[in-house]
Amino acid sequence: MSKTAFVFPGQGSQAVGMLSDLASILPTVTDTFEEASEALGFDLWELVQNGPIEELNKTAITQPAVLTASVAIWRVYREQGGRKPDFLAGHSLGEYTALTCAGVFSLADAVSLVHARGNYMQDAVPEGSGSMAAIIGLDDEKVKELCRDVAEGEVVAAVNFNSPGQVVIAGHASAVDRAIAGCKEKGARMGRLLPVSVPCHCSLMQEAAEKLAEKLNSTSMNEPLIPVINNIDVAVENEIEAIKVALIRQLSGPVRWTESIQKLASEGVTNVVECGPGKVLTGLTKRIDNSLVGSAINTAETLESALKA
Repeated sequence: MSKTAFVFPGQGSQAVGMLSDLASILPTVTDTFEEASEALGFDLWELVQNGPIEELNKTAITQPAVLTASVAIWRVYREQGGRKPDFLAGHSLGEYTALTCAGVFSLADAVSLVHARGNYMQDAVPEGSGSMAAIIGLDDEKVKELCRDVAEGEVVAAVNFNSPGQVVIAGHASAVDRAIAGCKEKGARMGRLLPVSVPCHCSLMQEAAEKLAEKLNSTSMNEPLIPVINNIDVAVENEIEAIKVALIRQLSGPVRWTESIQKLASEGVTNVVECGPGKVLTGLTKRIDNSLVGSAINTAETLESALKA
């Protein structure tokens, strides 16, 4: 039997009004948001449905919103008789969603954790002093080398290896600007700043990682019921302490997404299903390995297709 993996998106997949069609026919969606809202102390569903988008896009709000949306879709899929996948994985924040769906965290603990994570990240770097940029059309090693060459005592590094020829860099805003210019000189097709206020997955997040470690130590965790491939080592960890360490390292270390999808393929996975708002990861799956069948569940129609499949 062919193997299936479910993958969960990170920040950037949020949108005002997301999951409204699913919620109109399946109360599990709003029930899941109610559960999250109770843990957070504010009405997450109201914010997700009506915005404003500026509020939804704040890191500390985006993270619980995307995680809850993805968990809601997962719950609906499983309740409707969807088959348990063989593997789970998530991009950045999505790793927390994967661990939640694997039973490591309760939803209440997960949303509290990523809400705090977002605040730690925002507090670690003064707004405007850090940035991230997408570099397209340049070899990974060349991007890494160029970041080292233009750092000039500041931080800039390749942090998200999303697909061959698509790398995200992060660090001090001025160093990121220099790296964009340098990558274009070296032949990159595109280098553009991303609309984020926090330079994720670089060493500027070290202070946030230390606070996250304290929060994780006070959060209840269980061993996973489904194998989860992590971002930092592209590995499956089953021991709680090892999962914690990987999450702490992930905050200031790179997301190795290309290798994660390749790892799934090497484990015999043929179908990769994106479970969450949007379909960013589905596009990346096709670019990484076009022999894999990639699909997304984010509407009533795509849910029905996934259940038939």
